[in-house]
Amino acid sequence: MDSPLTDLLPPIWVPADAGGDRLDRFLALQFPNLSRARIQDLIAQGYVQVNGQPCRSKKTLLKEGDCLNVVLPAPQPMDLTPEPIPLEVLYEDDNLVILNKPAGMVVHPAAGHERGTLVHALLSHCPQLSGINGVQRPGIVHRLDKDTSGAIMIAKTDFVHQHLQQQIQAKTAQRHYLGIITGVPKTSTGTIMAPIGRHPRDRQRMAIISTGRPAITHWQIQERLGNFSLLRFRLETGRTHQIRVHAAHAGWPIAGDPLYGSRPRLFTQHLPGQALHAAELHLTHPVTGQQLRAIAPLPPGWHSLLAALRR
Repeated sequence: MDSPLTDLLPPIWVPADAGGDRLDRFLALQFPNLSRARIQDLIAQGYVQVNGQPCRSKKTLLKEGDCLNVVLPAPQPMDLTPEPIPLEVLYEDDNLVILNKPAGMVVHPAAGHERGTLVHALLSHCPQLSGINGVQRPGIVHRLDKDTSGAIMIAKTDFVHQHLQQQIQAKTAQRHYLGIITGVPKTSTGTIMAPIGRHPRDRQRMAIISTGRPAITHWQIQERLGNFSLLRFRLETGRTHQIRVHAAHAGWPIAGDPLYGSRPRLFTQHLPGQALHAAELHLTHPVTGQQLRAIAPLPPGWHSLLAALRR
C-alpha cells in the first residue's frame, strides 16, 4: 500500500447468509457509496484483508465468520490542470452533467493528448470531480471516440457513477447514435450480433473474433442518400468501437472512418473523422428517479454534409 492511510474502518464479520459470496460483491453491499470498480481496485491494491491477510482477488469466496479489514487510502493527487474550455451542456444538476462533445475532442488524457481533453474542461466546470472513477477519468461513465460527437454523461458523485454504470449494464439506459454508412442495407431494420475483441495483429483496432466479448447493435434506416444511408443505431452493449466494427463487418462501414472504412473527399471537407454522432441518451436519474432524455444537436458539418448528399 503506497498511499498514506486516511481511514481504517472497523472490522466487518461475514454473517451466515453471506457465506459463499464473492468478496467484491459482499463489500459492494457494505459500502453503497463506493462503486464496484472502486472496491475492486482497493482489493487489487491490497487494501482489503481477510482474516488478517491481504486478499487481492475480487473473486475470493467468503465463509461465515471471516473477518474483513478495509482501508481507504488518501485520494491520489490530481496531476491535471483544469482548462476553461467551453462546453455545450445538455443537462446538469448537483448529481450529473450531460454534454454534447464536439468531434475532435479526446475524452480523457493519454499519450499524445496531455492537454485539451474533455476531462481537463470538466475539471474547470466541475472542480469536485477529482475522486470519481480514477484520477485520469474523473466522473466519466462511458466512452466516446475522439472523432465521434454527441451526448456523453458524467457523474458528480461515486453513487451516481455506480448507478449510471449499472443502468448501462442492465440495458435500462439507452444510447442512440446517428451514422452515415457507405452502402444501402437490403432491409430497413436489423440487429448485428458479433463478438468484439482486440485485433490479433493491429493493437489500435478492434475486430470480430470468436474469443471477443458479446456485442449487440440494433439499426434502422432513417434516410437513403444515393450510395450512402443515414442509420439510427441503438447499442445494447458498449464495446470499444462497437458501431464502427459492426457496420464494417456488415459490409457498409461508417463513412469517413479512417480506421475501418475510407475517407472520401466529400466527407473530409465536412467532418474531422467518421460520420457518427451520439444523438440521444435515455436514463433514469439516480437520485430523483426522473426519466431523462438528452438530445444532442447535430454539429454544423453534418448539416452541410447531408445537404451535399441529398443533392
